[in-house]
Amino acid sequence: MFMNLSFLKRILKRRRKTKKQYIVDTFETGRHIYHYYIHGPKGNETNAVTKDVTPFNNIDIQISMFEKGKVPKIVNLREIKDDMQTLYINTAADSFEFKAHVDGEGIVEGIIRYHPFLYDRETYPDDPCFPSKLNEDDDDDEDCFIVEKGARGKRPIFECFWNGRLIPYTTVEDFDWCAPPKKRGLAPVECYNRISGALFTNDKFQVSTNKLTFMDLELKLKDKNTLFTRIFNGQEQRMKIDREFALWLKDCHEKYDKQIKFTVFKGVTTRTDLPSKRMQSPWTMYAAIEWDGKTYKTGQLVKTVKTLPIFYGSIEKFFLYGDHDGDIYATGGEVQIALEPQALYAEMKTIPISKLDRTVSDKAVKKYIEDEMARLPDKLSVTWPEGDELLPNETRFAGTPIGALRIVILNKKGEAMQKLPGTSHGGSKKLLVELKVILHSPTGNKEIISHISQHGGKWPYWFKKMENLQKLGNYTLKLQVVLNESNADTYAGRPLPSKIFKFTIIEGKPEKFSVGLLELPFRVGVPFNIPLELQDEFGHATQLSNDIKPILEASGLTLQYEEITAGTKCFIKGVTAKGCVNSCQGKNFNLKVTLPGLKEDTQIFKIRLQPGPPCQLRVKPDSEILKIENGTAFPFQVEVLDESGNITAQPKLIVHCKFSGASNLPVYSVDCSNGGTNILTGPVIQVQNIKKDQMLKARIEILSCKDVPPVEKIIKLLPSSHVARLQVLSMDGQKAIQIKHQDEINWIAGDIMRNLIFQMYDEGEREINITPPVAEKIKVNWTPRINKEQLIQGLLPDVKVPTSVKDVRYCLITYLDDHVSLESAFTVRPLPDEPKHIKCKLKGPNTLQMGEELEGEVDVMITDQYGNQVQTVTSACVNSLGVSGPGLDKSNLKITWQESTLTMRVKGIRFKPCLLGSKELCFAWREFSDFLRVTLTAGSPAKLRFVDWPELEKPVAVINGRELQKPLIVQLCDQWGNPSPEPNVKISLTRSSNLKIVPSNLQPKTDENGRANLGVISIHAPRGEHTLQLKASYNKTTLDCPVITLNVLPDPEKPVCLNVKYDKNACFPAGGTFPDFMVSVLSEDDNIIKNINAARISMKMWEVQSSGTGIPIDVTTFSCSKVKDDKEDGFFYFRDKVIPERVGTYCIQFTFAMDKTNMLISEQIVVEVVPNDPVRLLPDSSPATPAVSNVRALTSRTLVRDLHLHVMDQYNNHTGIDLVGRIIAKIKSPNEDDTEIPQFQGKVSTTEFPFDRGSAKINLVLAENSPGRDSTEYILLFEPDLPGLTQPLEPYRLSFMFYNDFKKQQQMATLTRERDQLSQSIGVYRNWFDTTNQLVTEIKCQVKEAETRETQLKDELKKHQIELPQTNTLQYVDSLIKQKMLDQEGVMKQPRRTCTLPNYPKGNQDILGKIAHLAQIEDNEAAKVISWHLASDMDCVVTLTTEAARSIFDETQGRQQVLPLDSIYKKTLPDWNRPLPHLRNGKICFRPIGNPVFARDLLTFPDNVEHCQTVFGMLLGDTIIIDNLDAANHYRKEVVKITHCPTLLTREGDRIRSNGKFGGLQNKAPPMDKLRGMVFGAPMPKLYSTFSGQIDLLQQYRTAVVKLDNVNKDLDLHLQSLNTPEVQKKKEELAKQEKSLKLIEQKLGMTSSDNQMRITEPLLQPVMLDMSDTPIPPKRMRRETVKKLYSSEEWISSPTKKQLQQQPQQQPQQQPQQQTLQMSSSELNGTPRKRKA
Repeated sequence: MFMNLSFLKRILKRRRKTKKQYIVDTFETGRHIYHYYIHGPKGNETNAVTKDVTPFNNIDIQISMFEKGKVPKIVNLREIKDDMQTLYINTAADSFEFKAHVDGEGIVEGIIRYHPFLYDRETYPDDPCFPSKLNEDDDDDEDCFIVEKGARGKRPIFECFWNGRLIPYTTVEDFDWCAPPKKRGLAPVECYNRISGALFTNDKFQVSTNKLTFMDLELKLKDKNTLFTRIFNGQEQRMKIDREFALWLKDCHEKYDKQIKFTVFKGVTTRTDLPSKRMQSPWTMYAAIEWDGKTYKTGQLVKTVKTLPIFYGSIEKFFLYGDHDGDIYATGGEVQIALEPQALYAEMKTIPISKLDRTVSDKAVKKYIEDEMARLPDKLSVTWPEGDELLPNETRFAGTPIGALRIVILNKKGEAMQKLPGTSHGGSKKLLVELKVILHSPTGNKEIISHISQHGGKWPYWFKKMENLQKLGNYTLKLQVVLNESNADTYAGRPLPSKIFKFTIIEGKPEKFSVGLLELPFRVGVPFNIPLELQDEFGHATQLSNDIKPILEASGLTLQYEEITAGTKCFIKGVTAKGCVNSCQGKNFNLKVTLPGLKEDTQIFKIRLQPGPPCQLRVKPDSEILKIENGTAFPFQVEVLDESGNITAQPKLIVHCKFSGASNLPVYSVDCSNGGTNILTGPVIQVQNIKKDQMLKARIEILSCKDVPPVEKIIKLLPSSHVARLQVLSMDGQKAIQIKHQDEINWIAGDIMRNLIFQMYDEGEREINITPPVAEKIKVNWTPRINKEQLIQGLLPDVKVPTSVKDVRYCLITYLDDHVSLESAFTVRPLPDEPKHIKCKLKGPNTLQMGEELEGEVDVMITDQYGNQVQTVTSACVNSLGVSGPGLDKSNLKITWQESTLTMRVKGIRFKPCLLGSKELCFAWREFSDFLRVTLTAGSPAKLRFVDWPELEKPVAVINGRELQKPLIVQLCDQWGNPSPEPNVKISLTRSSNLKIVPSNLQPKTDENGRANLGVISIHAPRGEHTLQLKASYNKTTLDCPVITLNVLPDPEKPVCLNVKYDKNACFPAGGTFPDFMVSVLSEDDNIIKNINAARISMKMWEVQSSGTGIPIDVTTFSCSKVKDDKEDGFFYFRDKVIPERVGTYCIQFTFAMDKTNMLISEQIVVEVVPNDPVRLLPDSSPATPAVSNVRALTSRTLVRDLHLHVMDQYNNHTGIDLVGRIIAKIKSPNEDDTEIPQFQGKVSTTEFPFDRGSAKINLVLAENSPGRDSTEYILLFEPDLPGLTQPLEPYRLSFMFYNDFKKQQQMATLTRERDQLSQSIGVYRNWFDTTNQLVTEIKCQVKEAETRETQLKDELKKHQIELPQTNTLQYVDSLIKQKMLDQEGVMKQPRRTCTLPNYPKGNQDILGKIAHLAQIEDNEAAKVISWHLASDMDCVVTLTTEAARSIFDETQGRQQVLPLDSIYKKTLPDWNRPLPHLRNGKICFRPIGNPVFARDLLTFPDNVEHCQTVFGMLLGDTIIIDNLDAANHYRKEVVKITHCPTLLTREGDRIRSNGKFGGLQNKAPPMDKLRGMVFGAPMPKLYSTFSGQIDLLQQYRTAVVKLDNVNKDLDLHLQSLNTPEVQKKKEELAKQEKSLKLIEQKLGMTSSDNQMRITEPLLQPVMLDMSDTPIPPKRMRRETVKKLYSSEEWISSPTKKQLQQQPQQQPQQQPQQQTLQMSSSELNGTPRKRKA
């Protein structure tokens, strides 16, 4: 029912037998208004197969129209089949019913109908009053893009009916929930235009008196208090009407709209051909569509319909408006086609897809294309009416004309044509003929002539004669048909006809000539060529005829030539010129060349003639005999001449002169290549030992010119008068002693040799007087300065003898002039002088150890004043030698004489205990002394001492498991405490038995400085003091080693145990809820560790096995519950954890994951799970369905034998041990009307059995000849009567088959047993398949989650500018992580400011540390001034409690200052968000300078931010940092005008206190190095945190990729396992067993509902299954209770491969004997999983 028509029914009952007549203007109004009066509430359903017989079938309404003079027209409204409501009802595919409750009792029932889109049209009925489509005649304009309106158009959705009558003037446009959404919804927007609707109101709404208008219907319906509900299957349902309508509309769109399917996605484009810019984009392109059962693809030939004209073409692409991706359905779209034949049309058309002709064949389209192609132009016909025809490949002389051309265009039919054939859809285009003459030159083709001819009405295509072709080369004359407007030579991609003539133009006869480039130079007598270039009348190069002979003329020259060559290049060869040129540079001449017979026969050009090649030599002086002195050179003037006597030159023109007549004579040569003349000279002519004149011969020639004859001269050589010998003498008194060359002279060291003279002689042994010029050429090597006056007198400079006897003076006197080089040399050897000094020399090392003698010996030598050893001393000098020095021990000092070396030797030097270092020893002999330095080092190692551990007498505080504050470094020392640099001494550690150090195998050795670094060691020991002693030995002697006393404090951050609290008196009923477990992690100091991630704590539970005490593999894991706000921090709660459903002993253990490998476990909690409340009565195992009869045989009448019934809880655990009562057995029939019920033995209807200790034993037999219907199933009902229960138990029902015939009963019993076995086997198979399918579904969910996670992380990495490759992702990520870690490590290792003040050990979690370590400051200047400002507080230890501060105070005996935070009055602390003093109420009171900022804002806190803000808020207050003192004074002066000014610190180190005082040393910060490390450290660079974030993202992404790969592999494995032959075999077995079961039940006479009940009944009675190896706790058959307790996020997936292997191994055999079917709960309940709460 769509409306409440009770009022309508009452009216129509009174008018049932009458007919109502109206006179109206149109029939449509009447049939529309009274539609539901006639056809009833459902309307006129013409498509209905059967129509219900209703009272409305008797209602008839007739409308009569009376016209004057005409017969009245009578129409029965029931017979009208095309009224709008009938069309709405019968064109609708589906409907949406709803009801609206208006304030009061107003009720409106409504219906919305969906009219689908079918292929190419909307099925929404067209209303004549509201036409929604245009006439087809308006669709002629092919260029008009029509956007079709929606199916409904602008019509409202709802028509309104009042008590079944249409109120025509009231319509409702829409409601908010059915109006088109502003954003994209579930269904396309066009679907909202395919709905129509009607509203039916009751009589609570007012209408106008004429019943044409509702008064206030729409206002009430759209009121916010109006409630809309949906009518579904006749039932009213309250739900979200907007969502239900959207889902319904989406379903209608997917089911009923028969649209076009767009396939083969090609991309998204913009269509610029559309006039509306809004509609130009986006358009999605596709290559194929599926429409009305046909497929249209790109390239397919199609024909259009309803276009003017009709188009033929091939499909290019399909367009669909919108941005889509992939295949999609749509109701419309457009197709772009290329018109065919393309050679004729060459254009694209885009039309709606609906205008494609779906009936045309490919054959018809192809025939149309072939007919059109024959009309196209095909070839050209060319004629030459005026002669001068151009033949193909013809050769012509330049200037030959080409005649006029006449052209005709022919098509394939041979018909002449002047324009393209006309088309049915466009005007024809005129054809033109284009003529082009193209020259093919080496640089490219050049267009010489271009003309276009058109065809007139009276003249053909014509081109005039061409006479201007003069250039040489290959030509092409091309005739081409082109289009009139565009001059295109192709149409639709096809070339138009053309014709080509190829010809060649060559040069004419010679008319003139020119002289070409001549080869330079021109030389006398050397032939040269004259090139001639001949040209025709157009200037083209041509050839010379053989009858022309050239004539050559030049003034002053004699010219001749050999021949002239003919051809393209003409040469006059072998031209020679002779004459005088007077210069090597040559002379200019005018050369005239004449070629008789040419039009222009003469050319004159200028040449420069140079001298010819050498022919003779001219040498000056001309005399035959020449005189020169020995030792001098002679110059010759030489000239090279050519054959005409001109001086000539050429390259490599070298003149040589060779002397003969004596040995070792020089050779002269000179280069005449430049000027042809030069001076020939060379080295001096030197003949040894010449005493008289000597004759020599000179031969002058040019070796490179063999044709030039040589010239010879005679030379007379005279003896030389230059210096020839040098002599040196030494004057001893009046006697001169000659010093020969290389003599050796002994002289006293350091003395001077005086009175040295020299003499010089020439070749004739005549002494030469020394003149100043001669003296200038004399040099000596022992002094740079020479007295020239003494040299003129023949005196040499004095020679100074060397001071060392080892130095020998080599003296050299040289004379050097232009003619000779003379030298004389001698050697001076020094001799020792008298004793003047002593000299000490140490043999051996100069280092000795304390207490030991010097290994080396000291030799003392006596020398002269220059250090030369005196050779005249004797052994008696030993007595005069003495030795002294600071700390010198002379007890073993020994002095001996060394005869071989003439030295004194000192042994036994050692020192008494004193300072180490360099020692100076004094050696004295007579009045002479010398000093020697030795190095005194430490003695042999005797003991060890620690470096940088000053207070070892006190115990060293260290936290258990942590490292010492600094490394252990030991130093070897001698017995006097001096550091001993002894390497490779082994050091070992001895410790108490309960003390453990890490690393434990420390056996370091000392380095070259005697130090050994044991590194920073970790201490593991119980609380208290422990000793750590070092051991070492040297030379088998044990050294004295120190002992360290360690005060081991417990580690407040190291978890050592788990503390579990719960109600130990609680009971644990099966399937119930565990009491709350409260778990905390305790540290070594027995305090609770806070700030622990709850995900690291888990609860494990397993059933205790009798076979062993180990933890089984199948363990149930629970996670921690959410922490409540009212609980204390550090406690973790496990609430509402489900107790296992099976009774037994269970073990609970809590674990804490300290890291990836180490787990901290609690003590095991053993609980006993007891049965829950009794709920049902069940046997041990479900018996087979009995089949009995009423015969005499007892076995045939036995219903059950030895059936033990037990009281079970809801999880099938035995319970009720303490219950006592009875079991009442009775028989019932499934049919309540059946009165024939079988009876028990004794003809009784009921019988009782005793119930004790939770069970009862049952034996039941039917009475002989008991009543009952043959082949009927009855139910044996066992009802418990237990007074001790407050809730009654469910009775146990057992069905049995009753037969009157014994034989039939036996057969049915066998069939019943087979049915039970098959039902059980089918249940097992179905459970296994359901579990497997659910497992695959869950793995797919994991795959989807992993893909989402991987995509999210990849997007995060892109935000950090990290792009990942498509392949080898893991290797790339690993390398990137490694690189980022290296970069991060490099940043971390960069030098930065650190606080070197040792921090106090955090032995208690209430200790925060020293103030210097709590904060960090980035700016160096600010760090310096703030650290200095807080210098007195930097060493203070901050604690959370006063107890912890008191403990530190006691441990340090009051030496350590402490600050407990619980003693700070926090109300006076500054607000960290307070603005600077110059900012008040958000306004700037004055403009500050110097960049002021609160000092606290420059601090960064690595940990404990809230506590650190309290500490530094108290210490710094509102202290402000500013640039310099001037800015600070200015700031303070302005601030005090408005408020109190706090302390000001400047970045330059000044301080202005809050009282205004500044200046003095106490208000000036010292340099950074004077703070002795008590300075705030610098934080890590920002780049470090950037790298940390990137590394964390990369590691997360790597984990996500690995997880995604694993779950994909897991899913593939499971999907593959489902397709294995074993699984397929099991499916076949299941189908076979189901078929067998159906046949058996047909034999038993059971219905299909009975079949379903029998299959599922064994599954509802799990007591028959062996559950001995069921995992704990088993899943409860996927019940809703489990779903409520555990969400999908709370399950931890476990290995599932094993579960797939737990498949039924064989089909249960149908044997007569009853088999026990064992099935694990994994097969019954699904895959076992570890779960957490």
